[in-house]
Amino acid sequence: MNKNEVGIVVLRVVLGLIFFVHGLTKFQGGINNTVGFFDSIGIPGFMAYVVALIELIGGIALILGIGTRIVSVLFAVIMLGAIATVKFPVGLLGNGQMAGYELDLALLAMSIYLVFANKSAFSLDNKLFHSNK
Repeated sequence: MNKNEVGIVVLRVVLGLIFFVHGLTKFQGGINNTVGFFDSIGIPGFMAYVVALIELIGGIALILGIGTRIVSVLFAVIMLGAIATVKFPVGLLGNGQMAGYELDLALLAMSIYLVFANKSAFSLDNKLFHSNK
């Protein structure tokens, strides 16, 4: 395994962990709070369940290296939605009351990278499908 493969594994696991924790927090904090927030910004409340499940299950999948490209596309869509609907108006670094979109932008870039990266040696996709690409 070369340095690039190590980097991909680290990036994939960290991104998966971050999204997993965000999804878990949505459920632990009461998903109804997230439903209410989505409704308040004009997004149908049921989408809170969709986003939270993608984050939770997708995070686990990324950590294990299952469906990395598909999950990464879904994460990128979530980040684009978060930036466009909530974060962009407060700016890159925020406005003192709310965080900006710098983290969302970093998570978006990480997700896009994983869409195009080769499967890593330490992924279930690679082990199950015996592919290096």
